Amino acid sequence: MADDRKLYLGPKLRVLRRELGINQTRMAEELGVSPSYLNHLERNQRPLTAQMLLRLANTYDIDIRAFVASTQEGAARELTEILSDALVRDIGVPRDEALEVAENYPGVSEAISRFYRALSDLRRLPEQMASAPGSGMAAPLHAPLDWLRETIARAGNHFPELDAAAEALNPELGDDPASLQAAIRTRLKERHGMATQIVREDVLAGTLRHYDMHRRRLLLNERLPASGRLFALAYQLCSQEMADAIAAQVARAAPPDEDSRRLAAIAFTNHAAAALIMPYDRFRQAAEQSRYDLPLLRARFGVSVEQLAHRLTSLGRTGARGVPFFMAKLDRAGIVSKRFEGEAWPFAKLGGTCPRWDAHDAGEPDKVQTQLIETLDGRRFLSFAVALRADDASGARGRSVIAIGCEAKHGGRIVHADGIDVEKDAAAGVGPTCHLCERRACPDRALPPVTRALDLHGYERTVAPFPFRRV
Repeated sequence: MADDRKLYLGPKLRVLRRELGINQTRMAEELGVSPSYLNHLERNQRPLTAQMLLRLANTYDIDIRAFVASTQEGAARELTEILSDALVRDIGVPRDEALEVAENYPGVSEAISRFYRALSDLRRLPEQMASAPGSGMAAPLHAPLDWLRETIARAGNHFPELDAAAEALNPELGDDPASLQAAIRTRLKERHGMATQIVREDVLAGTLRHYDMHRRRLLLNERLPASGRLFALAYQLCSQEMADAIAAQVARAAPPDEDSRRLAAIAFTNHAAAALIMPYDRFRQAAEQSRYDLPLLRARFGVSVEQLAHRLTSLGRTGARGVPFFMAKLDRAGIVSKRFEGEAWPFAKLGGTCPRWDAHDAGEPDKVQTQLIETLDGRRFLSFAVALRADDASGARGRSVIAIGCEAKHGGRIVHADGIDVEKDAAAGVGPTCHLCERRACPDRALPPVTRALDLHGYERTVAPFPFRRV
């Protein structure tokens, strides 16, 4: 039976137009429709027809399946997670209803998501008040971070204006990491009167880099590795020469408060610095030609594993897309400190990850650990985890892991998946996170699912902790 559900993809269509750098009038002309009709599409007042999807694909060389799925599936997954909360799970909203709301009523879906985030903040409030000095009310601790993560996710971690500006700047500086670092230092000195100095660790007192505005000096901690020094220099140059482009990107993001504005400015400057060191076209071509060989790319561009992983998630240029990776940075306790969901994230967006995901156990630094995993609905993913070396610069004691992943169908493009039959080989069964996972007989379960009632008996002990009823 054909799927006759209407597709409302206005936000995605608007992002595509902005990526192309054209206005509504020009896009309407190229698609052969009126500007008013295109405006209705972008505002979700008209559904996107199959004919219009074909026109978009033929005119702008886009993957229709990716264009549709990246919006619908992500919103539906998040809405399903919200509706499994203990407060409303007794209603038993089926997944197809959540999908219908996400597809046909994206505004309602976003409103529910915002209400749930507010509820989550309120739930944390007693703990925050108990830990805060005095008896004053504490504000939600992570609101700016949550806002920034959502802003980056909506853009697919792709900011074409920043990429284009950095790409235009790079040819003047060179390609080799060592020569690039020297060229940036020279440019900062000659064009901006800014000296760069490597200083002793005790002088900076716990700071990795510091810009002395009065003496116009960029001070770098002696413990910073070469990749850290290169990135710090690129960050400083971008903050000087791409200030207008970065400010425009911050304005488009519309941060709700001053903390969010500052955080966005730092994040977009970081994106610009990465784009300067790893220019979009050259980096994507190197990634495709090497089949995403992580150690090779790291060496060629003189970057850290974390910097490389961030950049790999940002290859979303229309007509020149890379593998759609997701990314996570985890500590030894399995806590995710950084995350980008990408087009297909196999874990919960509002919780932790699954203990059956071997990324937590990546041991030998700089060695890529590959795992084939399968979710409850039968989808398969590949993950590639790399343990980070001890961070001498920051003095952090905890061991961290950087993991990137993608749908298994992309395995043929990635050298680290060689030897794995993504369709036939056994895959590790994973869930979204323990309290949302309904996988039975899982011996690694840490919490019972909130969607099911416990089924405990004194006369038996099952292999899996927290046995639960099927219905």
